Amino acid sequence: MVQIRPFRGVRPPAELAEKVAALPYDVVNSQEAEQLAAENPYSFFHIDKAEIDLPETIDPYDEQVYQKAAENFADFRRKNWLIKEEQPVFYLYQLTMGTRSQTGLVVCTSIEDYLAKKIKKHEYTRPEKELDRIRHIEACDANTSPIFLSYRKETAIQSIIDQWQAAHAPLYDFTSFHEVTHTVWLMDDQKTIDELVGLFADVPALYIADGHHRTESAVKVGKEKKGSSLESDIFLSIIFPDDQLAIWEYNRVLKVTIPDDFLSQLQENFVVEKSEKVKPEKPGEFQLFWESEWYRLAIKPEKIPASVVESLDVSLLQTYVFENIFGIQDVRTDPRIDFIGGIRGSEELERLVKQEEWNLAFSLYPTAMKDLLAVADANEIMPPKSTWFEPKLLSGLFLHELETR
Repeated sequence: MVQIRPFRGVRPPAELAEKVAALPYDVVNSQEAEQLAAENPYSFFHIDKAEIDLPETIDPYDEQVYQKAAENFADFRRKNWLIKEEQPVFYLYQLTMGTRSQTGLVVCTSIEDYLAKKIKKHEYTRPEKELDRIRHIEACDANTSPIFLSYRKETAIQSIIDQWQAAHAPLYDFTSFHEVTHTVWLMDDQKTIDELVGLFADVPALYIADGHHRTESAVKVGKEKKGSSLESDIFLSIIFPDDQLAIWEYNRVLKVTIPDDFLSQLQENFVVEKSEKVKPEKPGEFQLFWESEWYRLAIKPEKIPASVVESLDVSLLQTYVFENIFGIQDVRTDPRIDFIGGIRGSEELERLVKQEEWNLAFSLYPTAMKDLLAVADANEIMPPKSTWFEPKLLSGLFLHELETR
């Protein structure tokens, strides 16, 4: 029921893969990207965050940035730092973090499927962030970053992937950011490709795990360019079985005026007690760091709504604390709240509060993958910043040219 297509991938040669590969554009700021790309002309940040090659005063959304991205992309192609496959292929992309591995199939997916809601979302997007990627895609005439998708595991698909990995040497194999090992296999056998295309035709739906803005942007560019080329009707994706993915907690920090009866207000909806733990142990629990102490907050069972979205931990915290106590209605725009990815640890929450950058920190239990799928299946939307996936897919290893000019 979903369409996948092989494509003539644009990628670095094996000897440059580790130097080219970069963290996703949206998990680092311009200054961090500049530092990471320092003395590395091969870094994909020169394309994905092209402002690092322009004066420091440049607005990262200035038209010159997108022009520079296109110039750098063309330069990478001329120098063969990025090369294009002779024929359409798939890839396998395995990420290993500690003892856990996840292997995704690198393909192109269908704009038609997204519009038909066969590729399901669970987050809203912001127009200004969409516009940034739209301009970047249009300037480069390419999908420069993959969409992170998932599907409910299918044994037949997994068997083919496992067999290919066992029988073939990897194209890339290196360890990079956060000690994650990235291993890539080229899948160029037409019979195997056709078999996977056929098996995915029986998969009911794909789910966006990460990359909602990239998806919306790719779809809008594709709609605008419809008919310009066969490649403009599809977009770059990496598809992982749901049972291999790990969602980390997405924690919150606040800078607010704290009422004198703060604990009493919390106790209306939570069981509150001081705690020596820094992370919640199960759903419905939160750890609060305030005035150099940790508190355990356990939601009272009768306060949990029946709705699949409203019963999520991020929703409970939003309703009973951020809205009811502090009047924070839109967490996407309110400057009194920020979000801290779980990979930074509880130490980062303590540091931010102790240094008085923020005055409250909340450690959450991670959203379950089954809840993400259930929300998407119900055509519902999760609250912003509900999920943080690790490890991150690196950019620069796979690109898809739209071939419209």
